[in-house]
Amino acid sequence: MKVFFLKSALFVVLISLFVPVSSPASSGEKPVVVASTTQIADFARQIAGDQAIVKSILAAGADPHTYIVTPNDVQIVLGADLCIENGLHLEGKSWMATLARDAKKPLVTATSGIRLLSIDSGERSITDPHAWFSPRNAAVYVNNIIKGLIRLDPENKDLFEARGKLFLQQLRVLDAWIREQLNRIPPRQRILVTTHDAFNYFCREYKFNEKNDFLSIAPVGWSTGAEVGAGMTPDRRRKVVKSIKESGAPAIFVETTINPKQIREIAKETGVKIGGELYSDSMGPEGSAGETYIGMMRENTLLIVNALK
Repeated sequence: MKVFFLKSALFVVLISLFVPVSSPASSGEKPVVVASTTQIADFARQIAGDQAIVKSILAAGADPHTYIVTPNDVQIVLGADLCIENGLHLEGKSWMATLARDAKKPLVTATSGIRLLSIDSGERSITDPHAWFSPRNAAVYVNNIIKGLIRLDPENKDLFEARGKLFLQQLRVLDAWIREQLNRIPPRQRILVTTHDAFNYFCREYKFNEKNDFLSIAPVGWSTGAEVGAGMTPDRRRKVVKSIKESGAPAIFVETTINPKQIREIAKETGVKIGGELYSDSMGPEGSAGETYIGMMRENTLLIVNALK
């Protein structure tokens, strides 16, 4: 009897060595995808459909540059099968990459392969992480996410590619529509002034701020805490005030993720109106017009056209 039990136990051990550990996809459970920002989460949901559960670390209106990771975020990433970041230090101090590394989770950097712009910090040039503000760049994000989801769940490759193809078509239509709408603004009035350097890719893509090399005019750099480029300096503020006065901009804009106090003070000093509040580093809350990427870009475009035309 004792020999029988020993043989049975040995058989169980040997079988276990040859039985593969089941992945969420193969076991019937939906894989969990955790994105750092609301835009990336939206891209992932468009592609994953019902084949995955997509979660976002950031809530609507949160600032990725200054975000402080919570214990709950750690638990969310520990339960993930795939993590997706923007990269380029959008996530201040690379908090998403750190979470994924510590939890030993695969990480997709959605900006891989994008032709990047630089921001002059005053001391040195730094790479601008706000690449999604061009729908053409958003297409690169989408293709990177498609590849990541296929590696995670190859059985659903056809579904991911089919959804991705449709969403890429929607981005092309969005880009054409934005160009059509912005044509209502005379070239001399295409002056976009916002709180921080989030709109460089938008300005370059759609030819705003010609006298500033088609780059953003903003009093505040992209603040990432300890990262280079944080905050407003007196010199930067003076340059922005001068640019606004010389450009004849009919309006300047506040942003959803940044305190509007400074830009409102500049508006008062220059005698320029506030054109409205733009979605910037985060999309809008659930139920709002800007709760999706396409909705966010649509509402921003309409707001800019209405204020500047």
